[in-house]
Amino acid sequence: MAPAYASLVFSGDEDRRELARAHDRGQLVRLAPGIYTPDTSRTPEQVVHDRLWPIVAHEIPGAVIVDRSVRDGGTGRNGALYVVGTRSRPLKLPGVVVYPRAGAGPLPSDMSLPDGLYMSSEARGLLDNLAPTRVTATGASRTLTRAEVEEWLDSLCAARGEPALNRLRDQARELAPVLGREKELAILEALISAALNTHDGVSLVSPAMKARAAGRPVDQQRLDAFARLANSLADLAPDVVPALPQDEERRQLLPFYEAYFSNYIEGTEFTLDEAAAIVFDNAVPEQRPDDAHDVLRTYQITSSHEEMRRTPESADGLVDILKYRHAILLGARTEKSPGQFKTRANRAGSTEFVAPELVEGTLRSGFDEGRALVSPFARAVFMMFLVSEVHPFVDGNGRVARLMMNSELVRAGEVRIVIPTVYRLNYLAGLKAVTHTANDSALVAILSFARRWTARINFSNRATAEADLERTNALRDAREAEDAGIRLTMP
Repeated sequence: MAPAYASLVFSGDEDRRELARAHDRGQLVRLAPGIYTPDTSRTPEQVVHDRLWPIVAHEIPGAVIVDRSVRDGGTGRNGALYVVGTRSRPLKLPGVVVYPRAGAGPLPSDMSLPDGLYMSSEARGLLDNLAPTRVTATGASRTLTRAEVEEWLDSLCAARGEPALNRLRDQARELAPVLGREKELAILEALISAALNTHDGVSLVSPAMKARAAGRPVDQQRLDAFARLANSLADLAPDVVPALPQDEERRQLLPFYEAYFSNYIEGTEFTLDEAAAIVFDNAVPEQRPDDAHDVLRTYQITSSHEEMRRTPESADGLVDILKYRHAILLGARTEKSPGQFKTRANRAGSTEFVAPELVEGTLRSGFDEGRALVSPFARAVFMMFLVSEVHPFVDGNGRVARLMMNSELVRAGEVRIVIPTVYRLNYLAGLKAVTHTANDSALVAILSFARRWTARINFSNRATAEADLERTNALRDAREAEDAGIRLTMP
């Protein structure tokens, strides 16, 4: 009968010859010299990923996770784990190499981990990562770059506030003499002072820290997403759908339907007859005056050729246009702070949007990420996602985002994008795909289809428009349509 092995087997714990025979019989998988596992259902890399700390604890007892590995939580990201320990040579494992170095052992401020390992405190980690280090032959460095250290500090300040940075500085002052990091302490103190706006003249590297020092901190994770989306859009072939002069009559009522659908998908639901009465006859229903004004005020913007041709040329312009349009859009709802950025956090489902104190900085820096885009469609997609992802206002963010999107197209003389009721879930899925899975192409495809659909609808009058809307399923409830397998179609 085959012996029952623990999830990890070390040669010092078992008979070496028996382990070798078990390996030959396929009962054990060799992970490294003297290290085996009976788990034959997964790859060695998967086993090491899940059991990395017990392996390191056995091979390097009392090791302290240090340097850049502190930032990734000791997961061995990018195939390397850096520790302080007594072992003199690297421990090569499937999928990761453990690099030990000399240094101070566990300190009282370090975190005790399972299996007898330790994780450097954040103060120790920051000091160590500011130390000069040599780049290995593979191009890897055991410490973070200066920009990465600044981004770390920025994220700590964003998550925990300025008091946390003050406590961090105090801890670093206590640790520096023990670690021999007095020079690194001076750099860290200067960076923390810059983050707290209490010190000028510090040479900063990362955009996030520069923005914070300037009094406009940013959400770096969102900026990374904006940069990625901008690169994806820049690589696309031009997608041009011109708004031809001879088709102007066909677009006569497009602004009305744009305003109608933009409000409907946000929950402001009226029938088309009710909405037409509000917009064209100023017939505001007594029981729903605020909802009616939302539709009317959206139409005031979508129907203004002058306003819809106004696009931001700078970050200052972006902020000004956003606040101006929001003030018009929600002017009837004083409780929604029209024209003012939010002061409380907001979220939708599993998505938590940019924190209030990071809104303006993230919008400004995000605008700069997309500044180089040339294609009107690419600029429209980017602008819509930028505003939607930041969610700068208490309410009305989706409507403002779509106004900004269509302004880029109107100014360029191209067809706008209307998101009809039946397409709501597709549109939201495209936004989530960019946010949660970095699937930029999904949003591009969804908006591209919506624009081609918009171009094909005859908006000459209500009769022609609504006949096309019916034929293409545009007015169907999104959830009911999905359950029934009904999709938006071309007329």
